[in-house]
Amino acid sequence: MGRPELSLGKVNSNNALAWIREAVRARGLVGALLYYALESLELLQDLSPTRRRSRYGDIDYDFDHGVDTTWATVALRTRIRELLSGARYQPSEPSLFHQILQSLPIQPEGFTFIDLGSGKGRTLLMASAYSFRRIVGLELLAELDAVARQNIAGYHDDQQRCFALESHAGDARNFEFPAEPTVLYLFNPFPEPVLRTVLSNLRYSLTDFPRPAYVLYHNLVHEKVFAEHTWLQPVYRTPQYAIYRARPG
Repeated sequence: MGRPELSLGKVNSNNALAWIREAVRARGLVGALLYYALESLELLQDLSPTRRRSRYGDIDYDFDHGVDTTWATVALRTRIRELLSGARYQPSEPSLFHQILQSLPIQPEGFTFIDLGSGKGRTLLMASAYSFRRIVGLELLAELDAVARQNIAGYHDDQQRCFALESHAGDARNFEFPAEPTVLYLFNPFPEPVLRTVLSNLRYSLTDFPRPAYVLYHNLVHEKVFAEHTWLQPVYRTPQYAIYRARPG
């Protein structure tokens, strides 16, 4: 395999500048520079032969189901866009994901499963083993969303219970939550300011259209943000994930 070419040619300059400005607002100039320096170093380390081989450690799911959800095949230009946006694709580990869903205090029938920051759609495929009303993914980077759509179109599994799967490209801050009972899955997909906006948008939606809603937060990096939203009541927690129920009213 040849050496990857480090090219920004396909990175949308308007988006890149907007992401950088937002990072400066959120972290300050010094904090933003430090963040980008550390993330750039991490990206360069990922180009080493040893790290590149290790990236295939999550590929068993793809072999078993004939899909492409591994992070190992994410193109370098996409990794750069992830660096600029502050979001990095990492697919959920299957056994832990099923543990999370089986910890839900409700049955999935009648609920819409939503994954914001859905990447290549592995979580959407795994959620289809449960009887959700429908399953919706939203991914910031259009190239990852395109792969997710291909995965959905070609996915078949004997355990599948939900067949209404859809993936969309867009900014989670502009996502309009459907007025349906909701299970929202977040695998730590956003920087802190974006997470605050998403949770506030969910709160407004639930106020306008009261309904049951649960938030599954996997990888508790910004757990303190949830503590600020007292309308979200913790109902189950482990060191790896937490489940919150939206309080009515």
